[in-house]
Amino acid sequence: MTHVEDELTSQPECWTRAAAEAAGHARALPAAGERVAIVGCGTSYFMAQAVAALREAAGQGETDAFAASEFPRGRSYDRVVALTRSGTTTEVLDLLGQLKGSTRTTALTADPATPVMAVADEVVVLDFADERSVVQTRFATTALTLLRAHLGLHTDAVVADARTALTTPLPEGLVECTQFTFLGRGWTVGLASEAGLKMREASLAWTEAYPAMEYRHGPISITTHGTATWMLGAAPEGLAEQVRETGGLWVPGTLDPLAELVRVQRLAVAVAGARGLDPDQPRHLTRSVILARP
Repeated sequence: MTHVEDELTSQPECWTRAAAEAAGHARALPAAGERVAIVGCGTSYFMAQAVAALREAAGQGETDAFAASEFPRGRSYDRVVALTRSGTTTEVLDLLGQLKGSTRTTALTADPATPVMAVADEVVVLDFADERSVVQTRFATTALTLLRAHLGLHTDAVVADARTALTTPLPEGLVECTQFTFLGRGWTVGLASEAGLKMREASLAWTEAYPAMEYRHGPISITTHGTATWMLGAAPEGLAEQVRETGGLWVPGTLDPLAELVRVQRLAVAVAGARGLDPDQPRHLTRSVILARP
């Protein structure tokens, strides 16, 4: 078993623990009414997008999500939350350092022995969800689970769906597809982007991700026999039929969207195996992006 497989299969246990610990971290996490920005890089950025949409939809306050390198320095926030598995990502550390003393910051990380501990005002450590793999799975979804629980949006049904996602066979013919499109709505748009990234990282697959309603505005033109379109969450009316009419494979999101992401993680490993690739050795990638200083 690869590191990626081992880590993705442990997610139900990680989510259960994160949900149980959420109340103990309440003071470090955004309070209702705060104006908040959530930042990250790569996978963490997509998790930030999901959390931001969830928080605003829950009426907890205006919430934006940014890639750490693209944070708008002229905006004012009550708190900036940074997601960083490694605690060493250059863009995140630079941003937190620049905000020190002017904006309250909180970091969610997996490693308590890293520089982020010194630059963030408050830190939530999810070391039980740390990973050996380059390709993120359980840390990202565990951080999202912690924040969903903080918002009162996590239930035991999410964990049950994750267990189903780990044991239910993938749809027939899916692994053989040559192109994959992932769709989301609201908070699952970020999950769709993360699904596409997982497939690219682990299996070098050709993937795209869109808000579901935007899919009709051009992207559906590439859908045909040998392609797959996967919906994370409830699909817009009539979209499944349109995809089937193209000859493409339609994959409905029947589980909680976060559990659907677990299914995508399994697909990424399966496609990598079918293509003779090692998902623990993704091309051109390292576990953390640390930029050299001039």
